[in-house]
Amino acid sequence: MTDAKNADVRRKPAEQLPLAFTHDPASGRDDLLVADPLSAAVKIVDSWPHWPSPVVILAGPVGSGKSHLASIWSERCGATSIHPVAGSDAAVAAANGPVIFEDVDRLGFDDTELFHVINSVRENGTSLLMTTRLWPMSWPVTLPDLRSRLKAATVVEIGEPDEELLSQVIVKLFADRQLYIDDKLVLYIVNRMERSMNAAQLIVDRLDRLALGRGTRITRVLVAEVLNELGNSGQPD
Repeated sequence: MTDAKNADVRRKPAEQLPLAFTHDPASGRDDLLVADPLSAAVKIVDSWPHWPSPVVILAGPVGSGKSHLASIWSERCGATSIHPVAGSDAAVAAANGPVIFEDVDRLGFDDTELFHVINSVRENGTSLLMTTRLWPMSWPVTLPDLRSRLKAATVVEIGEPDEELLSQVIVKLFADRQLYIDDKLVLYIVNRMERSMNAAQLIVDRLDRLALGRGTRITRVLVAEVLNELGNSGQPD
């Protein structure tokens, strides 16, 4: 019987509700974990202002590191956050310096306003960084001129994390909470979890809260319980 199944049939100890402490992740350039899935995106951020085009789009799944990279770039160049919707001053901001538009596919935009932003960036020699889960050709763009501008942008894809990167991420997420776990336990998690940064964040957060609520340390049995609870247990012992 696997650890996950054993954990499922055991009587669960009563849980206290821990205070909702916030854990501010270390998000500076020195805290960035660089591996193959992120290498191209890191390179483009580090190479600013010598970009191949004034508009760069980082595309990747939830939790892939887009926000971390965007934060690094924004701090480095003093970028202004914009949301190109009708009536906004996004194009004016783009004329005055670097601008950043995050979660493009989730927040949406006005075609004409984004077109003006890109034109403003090109005409004034500034920069625009956008982040998205979907490639720009999948955005619901109806304005032909905007679609043409997007085709000229530099799109950098952030790939799915490999085992090495996931291990590093899990260690970092625990360290952000001032928690340190055995390497074997990290490997146990990585071998049984969904291969995504978002899953890593969910697992670490749940383990932290569960251990705190029960007043116990993070053990293999506790990990197996969380993986089973989140639907990530998939391999027998």
